[in-house]
Amino acid sequence: MRSDPGILSVGSAERQNNAKNDYMSRYYPESRFGGFTDTDGTIAFYLRVQTLMTPEAFVLDVGCGRGTRDADPVRTRRELRRLRGKCGHALGIDVDTRISENPFVDECRSIKGDQWPVDDDAVDLCISDSVLEHVPSPDQFFAECRRILKPGGYLCIRTPNALNYISIAAKCIPDRLQLAVLKRVSHTEREEEDIFPTLFRCNTGRQIRKMLDKYGFEHCVYGFEAEPYHLSLCRLTYWLGVVHQRLAPKFLKSTLFAFARKKP
Repeated sequence: MRSDPGILSVGSAERQNNAKNDYMSRYYPESRFGGFTDTDGTIAFYLRVQTLMTPEAFVLDVGCGRGTRDADPVRTRRELRRLRGKCGHALGIDVDTRISENPFVDECRSIKGDQWPVDDDAVDLCISDSVLEHVPSPDQFFAECRRILKPGGYLCIRTPNALNYISIAAKCIPDRLQLAVLKRVSHTEREEEDIFPTLFRCNTGRQIRKMLDKYGFEHCVYGFEAEPYHLSLCRLTYWLGVVHQRLAPKFLKSTLFAFARKKP
């Protein structure tokens, strides 16, 4: 791949990671014991996912990707994401053709066309993590969720909040610089082929609730904000992120969680 002057060198990346860890341990001292904070968004989301998942469940991971988060340095986060071996069958689907590399699921299928490669009323638990922001047609997305879920099946969504300052800033970043920025703020390595256009067609709490109502789900949708690791450029920006994380109203939180159940 062609080198990008915005990408951190190895030494600079190490210094950046050290700064992240230093700021996190200063403002979230519990992170010294296990590497994660009490406000870790991935742990909060997947802990509820795992609670809803039964040993015999058929689980679908929509937009599963190729499993790059297997490189997450925090073992607890990695293992909570792992679906394989914890349910009856874990199926991952994605438009990415390299999903066979994903170590978190039992089987992978490519999405070709509008309809997902899953039977009607087949799924007990459907997971959509950091996918909805890339979806061009929310109506089609939620219609497919309803089609593939069994009556009483669960839908779990995590997606950025379009009203938060992070999403607003992301809209202003040119496509050519997105990889460099993501390398700075991500827990794991990101490559150019892992980045998809961000559309934000259904990324407010109100929009998600409206869609869930329309397609026959009972639901709970709320804002969540993790530690501001994305603002670890310097101590001041990190501190400002901590203040926002602790004081911002829920409708302005950086992330939206939606947990829903298909009505019989």
